[in-house]
Amino acid sequence: MFAPEPAAASFRLEALARALGSPDPAAPDERHAVTVLTTWARRSERERARDADEDLRGARVRVERAPVLRDRTGYVRGYLPYLSFDVPLLVRLLAVPRPDVVVAEPPPTTGAMVRVACAVRRLPYVYYAADVWSDATAGDGSVPGLVTRLLAAVEGWAMRGARGVVAVSPDVAERVEALVAGGATRRRARRPEVLVVRNGVDTDVFRPGLPRPQGAPGRYLVYAGTTSAWQGADVFVRALAHVRETVPDAELVILGQGSDFETLRALADELVPGAVHLHPVVPAPQAAAWIGNAAAALVSVRPGVGYDLALPTKTFAAAACGTPVVFAGPGPAVPLVREHELGQAVAYDVEEVAAAMIAALGAPAGAERAAGLAAWAREHASVAHVGATVAAHVRRWRDRRAAGAAPEDGRS
Repeated sequence: MFAPEPAAASFRLEALARALGSPDPAAPDERHAVTVLTTWARRSERERARDADEDLRGARVRVERAPVLRDRTGYVRGYLPYLSFDVPLLVRLLAVPRPDVVVAEPPPTTGAMVRVACAVRRLPYVYYAADVWSDATAGDGSVPGLVTRLLAAVEGWAMRGARGVVAVSPDVAERVEALVAGGATRRRARRPEVLVVRNGVDTDVFRPGLPRPQGAPGRYLVYAGTTSAWQGADVFVRALAHVRETVPDAELVILGQGSDFETLRALADELVPGAVHLHPVVPAPQAAAWIGNAAAALVSVRPGVGYDLALPTKTFAAAACGTPVVFAGPGPAVPLVREHELGQAVAYDVEEVAAAMIAALGAPAGAERAAGLAAWAREHASVAHVGATVAAHVRRWRDRRAAGAAPEDGRS
């Protein structure tokens, strides 16, 4: 997944590619070309993808796209779609001009292909751990235990061959350390360094003061992003039925797609007909306008399904737009929201969520509050800063020649 698809992975990888293509602060005279191996964009986004790819050429970033199997919602999800990218990727990695370093993004099968290709070509690589996939499958009762154990083995193997691993939160870093240690052997004493760098958002796009979207309801809350089982956005639809007993004109806007999108539509028609407006994926500037004019942005993580470690980027997007968040669920977002006063963090419970939504709808809108949230996001959640930070470590790991370091031979 890469720009212009509206997702956290696209944001951080585009920022990393731009940063790697920019002059190295430690060696200003050096500039490096970057090649991105990714998929064709969704059919509806092909024109935007061509424009985005052309823009990136000016930053010395060349995007090479290939076909991939997508599900009916447009996502690359499931073993066969993953393989439709991963198997050709191995050939593509072996065929491209020799790079200095490779950066791999999940799923773990992609990481495994990168490790094989880099072992053959004796190249260093970095693994970008946005989450821990084997933990997620362990929390999904539909996945057999054997599959979960196999995925954990593949994921750990892909990470162990890397020079370094970038984790998006301390909790993810802890699980990465456990996976790496779990399969290490005496023959390979060196383990990858694990670095924590949180996700971020484009604070030039996500900002306060954008015009109210055409057709926006009077008083609304917004959920912007993927709707799948692990997010559990249905809690907000269920809570809205309670909210409207106190705030009769409250409405909910859902922007996005995902496996639960149509389920949410049916649930809304049953519980609060006419009060929930579902829109397909919109470009980031439009999403920012919806978020910035909402009473609150809604973010959720369903507990117990393997994603309790997730820190949704939607939290940062809301702050950047000057909009408080209502976060429902467990994980690192809870202390973040509370400590930095980004909104409210409550349990994944319909009544608690409803109370938080009512409080958000009743809070006066204030330019000073919006400016404060946006300033926090610019300082702590800028995707440009994320890209520059990760790029600096990718260069360091590329150049590292530690005494006694094991060769990139693919063994563990």
